Amino acid sequence: MKKETKSFEVKISVPFFDLDPMQIVWHGNYLNYFEIARAGLFNHYGVDLYSYYEREKIIFPIIRSSTKHIFPLRHRDEIICKATLVDINIKIVVDFEIRTVADGRVCARGRTEQVAVQMPQEETLFSIPDEIREKMGF
Repeated sequence: MKKETKSFEVKISVPFFDLDPMQIVWHGNYLNYFEIARAGLFNHYGVDLYSYYEREKIIFPIIRSSTKHIFPLRHRDEIICKATLVDINIKIVVDFEIRTVADGRVCARGRTEQVAVQMPQEETLFSIPDEIREKMGF
């Protein structure tokens, strides 16, 4: 039986302060859009990683991120950033897609990977805690 795809979309209007001197969104700001969608995804399924840290002393740092820039974003562009959970067993893998609201054009795709780390030992765990996996349907 195939698991239901876990996705979340957020609408964002590109602010002026995200632009570079060429008047397009500076490449690093795409990660901010990814983070807004990723946080929305987890919140939607009732997962609060910060509260989990406070209770269990486990953090979830991003260990890898990638972005494929396809079409530039400009000031006031209305965009949808979609976060899709790919895996949540050994690490949390989330794929992203940014597209314009006006015509659905895909402007960027990306991926982040996170691991669980027990604090204060800074020991990497080799599985995501069951409580989080279960809330996300895995």
